[in-house]
Order: sequence, then structure tokens, then C-alpha cells
Amino acid sequence: MVVSGLTGVFGFPVTPFKQDLSLDLPALERNVDAMTQHPFCAIVAAGGAGELYSLTPDEVEQVVRVTVQATAGRMPIIAGTGYNAAIGADIVRRAEKAGADGILALPPYYTNAPEAGLFAYYEAIGRASGLPLLLYSRDWAVFTPRQVAQLADRVPTLAGWKDGQGAARKYRRIMNEVGDRLAWFGGLGDDSVPEYFAIGVQAYTSSISNIAPRISVALAKAGMAHDLPRMHELMDRYVHPLFALRERVKGYEVSVMKLAMEMLGMPAGPVRPPLCEVRPQDVEDLRKIIAVYQESKSSTI
Repeated sequence: MVVSGLTGVFGFPVTPFKQDLSLDLPALERNVDAMTQHPFCAIVAAGGAGELYSLTPDEVEQVVRVTVQATAGRMPIIAGTGYNAAIGADIVRRAEKAGADGILALPPYYTNAPEAGLFAYYEAIGRASGLPLLLYSRDWAVFTPRQVAQLADRVPTLAGWKDGQGAARKYRRIMNEVGDRLAWFGGLGDDSVPEYFAIGVQAYTSSISNIAPRISVALAKAGMAHDLPRMHELMDRYVHPLFALRERVKGYEVSVMKLAMEMLGMPAGPVRPPLCEVRPQDVEDLRKIIAVYQESKSSTI
């Protein structure tokens, strides 16, 4: 997989669970098969939206294998990893065995790691396979332009950068410092599409891909074309209302999307702790938002 060739939008499937919180792999297979009927540049299995940190390494391997099977070669599969150096590297080896085409490294468990320790974490993950590595800079994994350039030197498999900080000015400085040594992706959310494409990312990761793949693809097309009126039309109608609700409670970025899928007839199930289900007082508000998405299925996006 050539990471520099990934343009547009990544599909970002949730991991469905049964009511007893065990994996619902048949549901995952159906959801991924439906998602990959649309022109995503890649699919991310067991990423943040896929509740990576609630999964065991065995479960991550199962999720990746089923996602690979369901995709049936239509597009590359990027597998999530994280936790710590040892577990992260173990997951990488399992994901490679399961058929993944690349790796997305989430931050380590420790929130106050010094630079040397943080670099060692990504080096261990990078050494675990020859698969191209995308680094997800989110939460406490914050980097200066100089540090990103150093990581590109020290981790030979590092091929792409997924921003989850949302600081457009700083991200642009990082891109200027490192240049085409890495591929650049937007990872904060569908609500950041205008800012990301304005500074030159080549693709973004979409949680809306779970409920409205056509909207995700339309957002990416408008972003790449720098079609601001079209972007704002889509953002105002579909994205901002949903993301405003998602901001009400920590963790809603997953639980809201799962409930939205269920409302649209797609299996998703509950979330695992420490995430929580959507509060009763928010369910009706979500139902009104999803009614707009339901209408989009029978209209031209």
C-alpha cells in the first residue's frame, strides 16, 4: 500500500457488540461490506471509533480479519494499535497476519511520557512489521514540527500523519517542515473538513461514514475541490447538528454514532465501559437529527 496515494476519505467503522458486550462479528461483516460499496480510500479497523482501547489483542485480530474478509480487496485496511510498546507491537504482528495493509498508532496509555519514551513507543510499533505506519496525534500525543521530522527519520515505516489536535496553523507548520516525506490526513472529525482541506490534507477520517457514506464522500470531494459553498451546505445540514449533540457528553463521539446506526437499521449495539450510552434526554434530539439523514438516502447528495 502506497500511503501517498490515499486521497479523499477513510471509512471508520464502529465495532458492533452484542448486548452482553461480546463482539458481534457478523454485524461487523455486514456493516463493512455495505461501507465498502462506496469509494473510500481505505478502511480503518479497530480505530478510535472502533473502541480500540476496549478490545483485547485477540479481539483486535478478529476485528481486523473480519474487516479484511468483508472488504474483499476493494480497498486497503488500516489496523489500529496502541496501549504500550509491547502490546502495541503484538497487535501490529497480529494485524499483519490477519491481512492488514497498514497500521494506525494511537497514543500510548501513559499521558505524561517524556519525548524519549514516546519516541521509543513509536519505534517499537514501527519495528514490529514492514507495514506502513500512520501516527495519530491526538489527546496527549502532541508534537512540534521538529519532533515530527525526527520521528520520520527514526521510524523508517512511518508514512503518514493523522492529526487529531485541530490546530490548523500548527499542523500547517508541521507539513511545511516535513514536506512530502509523510502523507497528511485530517483525523479530528467530519466537522473539521473545511479547515483540513484548506491547509492541504489529502484525506480525512469520517465517523459519519457509518451512517451516511455518500455524505462523507461528498464532503471529501468538496474539500479536495475547495468548493466552499458546497462544503458549508453539507456541514450546516448534516454535520454541525450531529456534532453539537456529540459534544454534550465525553465519549458521545462513539455512543451517539452507534445509536444513530441502530436508528437507521444498522447493527451496532452498545458501547463498552468506560464509555456510556446516550442519555434518555438526548435520544429524542438525536432521532430528529437522524430523520434528516434518513431523508438523504432517497435524495441526491
